[in-house]
Amino acid sequence: MERAILFTGIGGQGIQLAAQILARAAVAEGRHALLFGSYGGTMRGGPTDSTLLVADAPVTGTPIVSRAWAGLGMHPSFFPAVAAKLEPGAVVCVNASLFEDGLAEPQIEPPWRVFSVEATRLASELGAGRAGSLLLLGAFANATALVSLDALVAAMDATLPARRREHRELNEAALRRGFEVTPHAVAPAWTSSERAA
Repeated sequence: MERAILFTGIGGQGIQLAAQILARAAVAEGRHALLFGSYGGTMRGGPTDSTLLVADAPVTGTPIVSRAWAGLGMHPSFFPAVAAKLEPGAVVCVNASLFEDGLAEPQIEPPWRVFSVEATRLASELGAGRAGSLLLLGAFANATALVSLDALVAAMDATLPARRREHRELNEAALRRGFEVTPHAVAPAWTSSERAA
């Protein structure tokens, strides 16, 4: 069983960090992961995307996928490329603080399980305005039960670069707040038997 998860946003929103944290958390919980990040030509404002494959066996394919089980969108500018790859029934978490009507234009009616989360606003209310991607990640992780909150927090600790350690408590608060805004396991990544494997 393999799950392809696409992350998209603009530079400076923490997309790469969120993808790395989820990859580490999945590995810590006994899964295998393969991560591929791509960056636009600018540090802030340009496109930034990651593709994460999480599986119950070693990943042998490429991290470049044509179809994906899930997508996380922090900014609508580059979401259409992700939308084009999402399977019917895909789990989609978007930052409703920036996505009008929950999804980017052109408005489509996909058979997705969509979670619109005011990630930027809620993170700012915590005093962690730059941790919106981690809040969205927490919401996604709880809705899918892909990984536990404890695994995410531990992975965040292992992933944060030294220059960002002063943000550790706010980042953890954002992950925890994200877990609170979506119901648990309403769009499960794994069946009960797959979780036990």
